Amino acid sequence: MKNSGGHTTVDRRDEIVHIINETGKVKVDELSVRFSVSSVTIRNDLSYLESRGLIHRVYGGALVRDFVAHDNTLTEKAKLHAEEKRAIGAKAAEMIFEGDSIILDSGTTTIEIAKRIKDREDLTVMTNGVNIAIELAGCSNIAVILTGGRLRENSFSLVGPQAEVALREFYFDKLFLGVDGFDLNVGLTTPNQFEARLNAVMLEVAKETIIVADSSKFGRKSLCRIGGLEKIKKIVTDPHIDKEYLARFEELGVEVILA
Repeated sequence: MKNSGGHTTVDRRDEIVHIINETGKVKVDELSVRFSVSSVTIRNDLSYLESRGLIHRVYGGALVRDFVAHDNTLTEKAKLHAEEKRAIGAKAAEMIFEGDSIILDSGTTTIEIAKRIKDREDLTVMTNGVNIAIELAGCSNIAVILTGGRLRENSFSLVGPQAEVALREFYFDKLFLGVDGFDLNVGLTTPNQFEARLNAVMLEVAKETIIVADSSKFGRKSLCRIGGLEKIKKIVTDPHIDKEYLARFEELGVEVILA
């Protein structure tokens, strides 16, 4: 059976799954307009897709399936939510001041921060991201320290016991941490166990932890747990974050900064 937009129910649901996998998130009202069907029909579609384990329902829409085990390459990640990551990076960079010592976790959001702090004076930046170190190379006003460790080709990040030992020799003002999954019950997660262990050490050695993540990461869980939410006081994300999460963060006393 076709709807007024010319799609069969099966075709429409297949396309909805494709859109969610491409963009990370959809809204009921936007899908209703796109397919020329009622919001009730779209909600039924989303309920059906969730029952098949294909998506994760949230208030007003749906997210990409909430368990994310695949460890995407840096190039693949850079293509996802690029505009949001640039805005988040710019907003997070405003929180870095002269004389700060910071950790920039490896990733495609944190490198957007690195691009915008090259004019800061007297900064110390420790990172496990080779791409971030290269980005900041040549900035005489910034002391760049690499953690050392084993190189992960997928992410251009350094991990392992050597990196963990190196981090524990310091104490930093701020940690800017990107995550693959942020679930209110499970906490912070990422697909790779070595990244998770190193991120956990980063949480230990920073006075203030700032999560930098686009809205598609919220409501998702990945294989390896980094830690709970107790050290998280600030989150920088985009305006599409689900209202349920905003309300919960307010209850927890976590400041959410929209970029």
